[in-house]
Amino acid sequence: MIVPARNEADLLPLTLRSLLTQDYPGSVTIFVVDDHSTDGTADIARKTAEQLGQGDRLHLLLAEPLPPGWTGKLWALEQGIQKAMTLEPDYFLLTDADIEHDRTNLRQLVEKAVGDDRELVSLMVRLRCQSFWEKLLIPAFVFFFEKLYPFAWINQPSKNMAGAAGGCSLIRREALLRIGGIQAIRQALIDDCALAQAIKASGSKRIWLGLTTSAHSLRPYDSLATIWNMVARTAFTQLNYSPLLLLGTLIGMMVIYLAPLGLGLVGLFTGQWFLAFINLCTYLLMSLMYLPIIRFYQTSVWFAFCLPAIGLLYTLMTMDSARRHWQGKGGAWKGRIYQT
Repeated sequence: MIVPARNEADLLPLTLRSLLTQDYPGSVTIFVVDDHSTDGTADIARKTAEQLGQGDRLHLLLAEPLPPGWTGKLWALEQGIQKAMTLEPDYFLLTDADIEHDRTNLRQLVEKAVGDDRELVSLMVRLRCQSFWEKLLIPAFVFFFEKLYPFAWINQPSKNMAGAAGGCSLIRREALLRIGGIQAIRQALIDDCALAQAIKASGSKRIWLGLTTSAHSLRPYDSLATIWNMVARTAFTQLNYSPLLLLGTLIGMMVIYLAPLGLGLVGLFTGQWFLAFINLCTYLLMSLMYLPIIRFYQTSVWFAFCLPAIGLLYTLMTMDSARRHWQGKGGAWKGRIYQT
């Protein structure tokens, strides 16, 4: 297991504990890479392992200075993987330091990878959904992700679509070596999908992505600003920094999510009943399509009818992502700004 950690002292007592107590019959070694933390992350990791009597299974690495051309997370992963390579493992589990895992999660991931002959198995973990802004916007984050990366297409070897979830990804060692290691995607801001694309492009198309409740993120997004920054960090990257794709996205979001309700209300107030009927039916169908992810996150069904407002907010976040890129402030994360 490779766990990059930058200022994660508050969460590691829970998340690292969940890794150290996995119900897995095979050999497991955990490499925590302290990425220049200032909050005592390394000490907390060491104490957590010692309290569980698992100090011998934890390898704590202090990250070297970030070289040019690398993102911080990928550089931390690279160092952990290089150390772990000496053990010649069958698989690497790449997981974020804010993810708490069910005791059976590793075993189920390996069973899926071995039983279904998959080179990459990743899980879209359940994101925290407690505050108002989380309930409003987090389910939509997963909803929009599934539209961009249909899981069914990703999981079909006959399709070129590739995607993954970096918070919890199990990758076969041979597959990682074949693509040239993490170095092959060292500049990627959307590193999980870049890794999946590299594996599919290398010849093997046997990857798998699923949604799970067996692992969940403890990262809080209590305010609109925190969610806004998370999305704006990579939204324009997702569009390949293309003004044309940005324009198409803005038009598409307005047509799909804003126009049905807007035109439906116009029809009601102007007496154009057919216009109102068609567009309000479209709005209702759109809300019903959103309902399954609302139920998955166990939030009020009324949030399903907020999709036009949610779509507007995500549209504004995407526009802000482009603005940040053009101002040279794109890719900011945990005190670092990456030139995008």
